[in-house]
Amino acid sequence: MRIAIASDHAAVDLKATLRDYLIELGHEVADLGPETADRVDYPDYGYLLGSVVADGTADYGVALCGSGIGISMAVNRNPACRCALVSEPLSAALAREHNNANCIAMGARLTGIDMAKACLDAFLSTEFGGGRHAGRVEKLSNPPA
Repeated sequence: MRIAIASDHAAVDLKATLRDYLIELGHEVADLGPETADRVDYPDYGYLLGSVVADGTADYGVALCGSGIGISMAVNRNPACRCALVSEPLSAALAREHNNANCIAMGARLTGIDMAKACLDAFLSTEFGGGRHAGRVEKLSNPPA
């Protein structure tokens, strides 16, 4: 799979660890930055991640910041993105199965490395369930005017 990963300064270390983990699993990974812990604005990286998932450059996105909240909001500004903030594997799996999430967000200050890896594993190994969920997911990408 082609996976893009981005963070803010608070999650740069977790991003590097998860990037390397995804590469070890055999995924093609695009690290969208930042490269250092110098202060940056999470919306910039959330918007960038959303754009590469929306245009098909990446199949999935991984968004990280201190809490995961701000960057997930930025990613979700793109109507083609469904970014789920998760903190454990069940919510990661349900985000894929019920909501066809194409991005996952986590908080570096709230989620340890092993739990973050478990969330990624659950997210990437779960298929969208379709069926009764399909119409709801379609509405997420096409809100009323």
